[in-house]
Amino acid sequence: MRELITLECTICKNRNYTTTKNKKQHQDKLELSKFCKFCQKHSPHKEIK
Repeated sequence: MRELITLECTICKNRNYTTTKNKKQHQDKLELSKFCKFCQKHSPHKEIK
């Protein structure tokens, strides 16, 4: 039931992380604060298709 999703930095638009989520329980898009190695700081990362 868990699906693979990709997280993209909202500042530099690089796709840095992949993770899984249960789409039946969480239909909304995931947003986490992660470290971006291109920006060299913590920034919000949003789920993309």
